[in-house]
Amino acid sequence: MTVSVEDKRSLLEPDHPELSIRRQCALLGLNRASYYYQAQPIDPLNLDLLRRIDQQYLETPFYGVPRMTAVLRAQGYAVNRKRVRRLMRQLGIQAVMLRKRPATSTPGHRIYPYLLRDQVIDGPNQVWCADITYVPLPLGFVYLVAIMDWWSRFIIAWEISTSLEGSFCCAALDRALVRGTPTIFNTDQGSQFTAQAFTSRLETAGVQISMDGRGRVFDNIFIERFWRSVKYEHLYLHDYQSVPAVVAGVRDYMHFYNTQRLHQSLAYRTPAAVYAAG
Repeated sequence: MTVSVEDKRSLLEPDHPELSIRRQCALLGLNRASYYYQAQPIDPLNLDLLRRIDQQYLETPFYGVPRMTAVLRAQGYAVNRKRVRRLMRQLGIQAVMLRKRPATSTPGHRIYPYLLRDQVIDGPNQVWCADITYVPLPLGFVYLVAIMDWWSRFIIAWEISTSLEGSFCCAALDRALVRGTPTIFNTDQGSQFTAQAFTSRLETAGVQISMDGRGRVFDNIFIERFWRSVKYEHLYLHDYQSVPAVVAGVRDYMHFYNTQRLHQSLAYRTPAAVYAAG
């Protein structure tokens, strides 16, 4: 079981009669700096820009920094390309590219080939995919990871974190693997998915690992469509004020999406029904 940094911090007892903070951090496998770290408030303008960029990207994933900058300027924001580029990187998004680009990765992280080209998917647990998206809050944002079965669009597991530290992705994967084992697992080349802590779990389970080409959002198209659904059908309609409220709201939407929302591409059946029938 993977324990997040937030959970480890909550276990620390500053007034423990015998164990110092240094010793407690060592026992929990927590970097001592993580205990003392206090999140800095996000500039309100940057938070507004992040929301605008996120919404625009859902509409036009092919917009790069120049066009995204032009859109924001047309909306009255005095921004330059350097700022927009930094914010897009913060969201982990880039324009869809139809040409191949040299893959760059986090040092020490292995990049796996894309295995889904020309694959025929005709049943559950053949291919799972995972991705991370940003969820806005009044004073910041959190990250949502979801693991989906490609054939049925069923969301097998999900997790929310206040940081991009990879333990929340591992926690979602651990929960998903309890439910079943896919033949292929596809992700982008994000550091959370290329980290050994994540890939080793898949390799131990005998799962083939597949990764999108850089900038090719359509390599993982089904979960990209899911992000559009969860944001337009739920997140943008609710003014969540806290992380617990977001978690509760996303839990409700996931249940609705899996068991009640009818999909035209699934012959107007629900993902849960298609996944179970397969």
